[in-house]
Amino acid sequence: FIDIILAADNAIIIGLIASNFVPKNRKKIIFWGVVGAFVFKIIFAVFATYLFKFYFIKILGGLLLIWIVNDLRKDLIEIKKKDSPKNKSMEPSFVKSIYKVLFADITISFDNVIGVVGASKGNFGFMIFGLILSVVLTGALATYLANYIQKHLWIAYIGLGFILMIALQLIIGGLVDLEIIKINEEFIKYF
Repeated sequence: FIDIILAADNAIIIGLIASNFVPKNRKKIIFWGVVGAFVFKIIFAVFATYLFKFYFIKILGGLLLIWIVNDLRKDLIEIKKKDSPKNKSMEPSFVKSIYKVLFADITISFDNVIGVVGASKGNFGFMIFGLILSVVLTGALATYLANYIQKHLWIAYIGLGFILMIALQLIIGGLVDLEIIKINEEFIKYF
């Protein structure tokens, strides 16, 4: 259940970025996004207990996500411009898009690893199973979302709202962990 819920945010970002490309390049973006997600999830899993001590990582991750949301918003504006016949062949930079996917993987993989490592309760086999399942789900969802977003651009804006919400949760959660702000106990579970 953790993987199904938390793989969706990786998939939304990868799908949003990949939807800007023709199918051949879209597959490459998704491939590198999934590979990046796998690598970063393994790295975070290995260092999870050490990284938990640094609450500012959540804040930094949230700020990176806000930057990604703004960048994706600009790409969506370009897609609207692309719909005019004279600009039909324009695509965003492939390399820049790979970097966006990898930044998103770094940022979002952390919450997935926290969930998987916590649920595995120290069982290495369960942790590896959870991480692999997460990567498989991310790839499958990203492919579906990239194709769907290409046909229904309004979904991209909902996805951006979802990513922005995750970014704010990370930032607020980090500020709460650092005891810079306090939140009513009833709402703490959301951060």
